[in-house]
Amino acid sequence: MPLRGRPAGLLPLCLLCLQAALPLRGHRGRYAGDKVIRIVPESERETQILRAAFNRLKVDLWQPSSPFHIVEGMVTDVRVPRNASQSLLPYLQQANIPYTILISDLQKAIENQTGQRPYRNRRSLSGYNYEMYHSLEEIQDWMDHLNKTHSDLVHMFSVGESYEGRPLFVLKLGKRSRPYKKAVWIDCGIHAREWIGPAFCQWFVKEALQTYQTDPAMRKMLTQLYFYIMPVFNVDGYHFSWTNDRFWRKTRSKNTRFRCHGVDANRNWKVKWCDEGASLHPCDDTYCGPFPESEPEVKAVAHFLRKHRKQIKAYLSFHAYAQMLLYPYSYKYATIPNFSCVELAAYNAVNALQSAYGVRYRYGPASTTLYVSSGSSMDWAYKNGIPYAFAFELRDTGHFGFLLPETLIKPTCTETMLAVKNITLHLLKKCH
Repeated sequence: MPLRGRPAGLLPLCLLCLQAALPLRGHRGRYAGDKVIRIVPESERETQILRAAFNRLKVDLWQPSSPFHIVEGMVTDVRVPRNASQSLLPYLQQANIPYTILISDLQKAIENQTGQRPYRNRRSLSGYNYEMYHSLEEIQDWMDHLNKTHSDLVHMFSVGESYEGRPLFVLKLGKRSRPYKKAVWIDCGIHAREWIGPAFCQWFVKEALQTYQTDPAMRKMLTQLYFYIMPVFNVDGYHFSWTNDRFWRKTRSKNTRFRCHGVDANRNWKVKWCDEGASLHPCDDTYCGPFPESEPEVKAVAHFLRKHRKQIKAYLSFHAYAQMLLYPYSYKYATIPNFSCVELAAYNAVNALQSAYGVRYRYGPASTTLYVSSGSSMDWAYKNGIPYAFAFELRDTGHFGFLLPETLIKPTCTETMLAVKNITLHLLKKCH
């Protein structure tokens, strides 16, 4: 049956042409001429055409994470390879679906993001530059350096190993003032290509160590709480995004039946696993995995959180991009039992964030504010007794997308720091 409003046969014929033009999934490097376009479907007809096209083509959707989530009025950002743009863009025009070009040459945008500074400038630990993106090796060297130079406030340990055998390092941050203290868990980089996440985790540690003596709020936080900070959750994927494919999202586990790698580490948790908003197909970006906690990274963190769940009172996970502060539930439309406390914390946090540069974040339950997704770490943390569970979607709203320039690391982290401090101080009150 043809789609409403289009001549019969047009869509399948064009889709087959486009499919032939697309490169293999996971094509390495060479982004010259690739574009990122934005489409906002204005009708059910346009929504159906886009869903069908993107499902068939297995395109790299930047926003939302899956064609399933495309609905009328939703901002849809998609990366278009250069050899497909000559087919896809005329196809959209033929279907009367308007689009705008966000990034006209992706290779140039990648080069603009990190600049051309010599590699050695990034390696110095004494003058570590927090306004740069750093490779996994650099980040782990930095963690080790802090562990040695700030032993009064920092303790580095590993919660396990990744699929490829890399250690999963965490920094325990706080004054050892008494044996038992409440704690906050912070992780960044569940999705490999979202580099601003790990940059914020590093920024948080820097600010904590630099302002502990001078800022009464920070002193209170580090005296009364421990912070468990995991700068790079998805270590294999993050490393791969530096060495092979800048836009890799998933882990790097191998699938024996398919030639596809990886699982979406934010769909692999045992909370309504592989339901709405997750995919059963190993080649999809939102693949939930063969079973819950199939990924060693997820299993290791889940084990640690379960073991310390009486101590950990807040779970904060950092993603990009959308400028949102999300809280449970993500997998269903329902109100959490402690809604009033969490809603107040979110409201105050986004106001604190906005006070720095006027950047406005949307906030609310993930299911209604973003979209429904099952198997997320935030929902799992909440379901396992952590009363404050939040997921940040950091800057921006699509102008740069995953390629947020290094010049925006400082303002993004500065404003986010205000929100995190606000949530933490709220936590120290009695509202749970």
